[in-house]
Formats: sequence, structure tokens, C-alpha cells
Amino acid sequence: MPDYPLAMSDLEIARYQLMADAAMRAERELWTHAGAAPGARVADVGCGPGAVTQRLAQLVLPDGHVHAVDRDREALAVTRALAAEGDLPVEVSVAPADDTGLPEHRFDLVMMRHVLAHNGGAEQRIVDHLATLVRPGGCVYLADSDLTMMRIRGPVDPASFELHSRYTELLLRRGGDLGVGLHLDELLVTAGLKLLDFRGRIDIVELPSSMHGPAWAARETLLVEGLATEEELAGWEKAFRRNERRALPRTLFVPQFTAYARLP
Repeated sequence: MPDYPLAMSDLEIARYQLMADAAMRAERELWTHAGAAPGARVADVGCGPGAVTQRLAQLVLPDGHVHAVDRDREALAVTRALAAEGDLPVEVSVAPADDTGLPEHRFDLVMMRHVLAHNGGAEQRIVDHLATLVRPGGCVYLADSDLTMMRIRGPVDPASFELHSRYTELLLRRGGDLGVGLHLDELLVTAGLKLLDFRGRIDIVELPSSMHGPAWAARETLLVEGLATEEELAGWEKAFRRNERRALPRTLFVPQFTAYARLP
């Protein structure tokens, strides 16, 4: 599978925390129904910097446990630090999403969020692997988006649209499915699981002027893969600085899809 293109920074970690807050507000009842309850054993696969991992760990206290997996060591270092800061029951390991090395049929809940779009061609293989990790009666829970439907309201420099278009081109070049959220139910059923819930919503997020999003976090990858030049990166950075100085509000509308299914 391709390398993860997003680099960690304080702003990027803050973006993940913002997304995790929105997810928990919208989905907490679903998480609980899928198995994130006190005493549960949970795997958060493709955890990134562990924003959702933190919240899952809080739900399984006092006797539960969360195993967080990602192939990016830098992101896992953040996950480990946040868990230690909150004295949360989290263990981390470095592994790809389709071969985590976790024990089979051990977990009450296996969650994966916003990973499948970055692993073009491997979506079903990944979900098939996740299905091997849950115990009978346990659930696999998927969350993803449709990037073609995302919108921003407010002042956005044209350079930002150009940057986003390069980012989507990167995902497409790597075989990514920009609308993978529309197929989460099919992936779970094909993996042999019994579908319990599949739904969509629009998250409305007020963006701080300093927050630039995943396309900016992927800028070094865009450069390496020939999708951007040093001059273009410098121009995009100037555009972001202009927006920060203006401090004008922006609102992000993000289509979110969730689905979870049980192992019979």
C-alpha cells in the first residue's frame, strides 16, 4: 500500500482533535451500540495521531483497553503521548491496515476511520482483515467520506482550490476512491459480516483561520510526486498567510458516512 501522505504538525493534530470532537458528538451512541462500552477490548486501526483513540479509551474505562495501530511512527508517537497524558489504557503498534499482527477474534470492536480512501485497490482486503480481529458477536465499524461532496463557505483564496485539486489528483493517482464512504456497507457485507447500521450526515465545522487541512499536510508528498513545485508551495503558503491575517470565518461542510456490522 502507498505511504501515508499527511505530515504531523501541531495544526494537523489540532485538525484531528476537531474532527474527533465532531465525530463523538454525532456518533457516540453508535460507538456504544457497536461495542465501545466499559470493559471492552477495542482496536483503532489507522489511528493517526490518536484523537479518536483517546475518546474510545475514555468510553471503555475502567477495565477496558484500546489497541491503536498505524503504519506511521510519527503519528503513533503522538497517540502514545496523548494517552499517557490522559492516563488512558492504550497500547500502540506499527503495522499496515491489512496486516496488523493483532490476535484474531479478540476484540469487541474494531474501528477504522478515514483510511480506506488512502489505500486504493486494497479496501476489501483491509476490511476482510478487520473482520478476522473481532470475536463472534463483535463489530467492525467504518467511517469515511465523499471528498467530491465537500464544500467550504467563506473567503477562500483561489490558490487553496488549486492545492485541493492537486491533493485529490494524488489520491486518484494512487488508486484512491474519493467516494469510498458510499460503499462502506458493501465492504462489510462482502467481508462476511451482518450489517447493523449504515448512515450519512453532513458535519458543519467552523475552521480557525490558521487551519489549512489535509491538502497542505500532504504538500511534501505532492512535491516528491511531481504534483507541485517549490514555487507553487511558496505561493500557497502566502495565500494561507493572507487568510490568517484577515481572520475571516470559514465553514467546512463534510459528508460523513458510517457503517458497522457484526461477526455472526
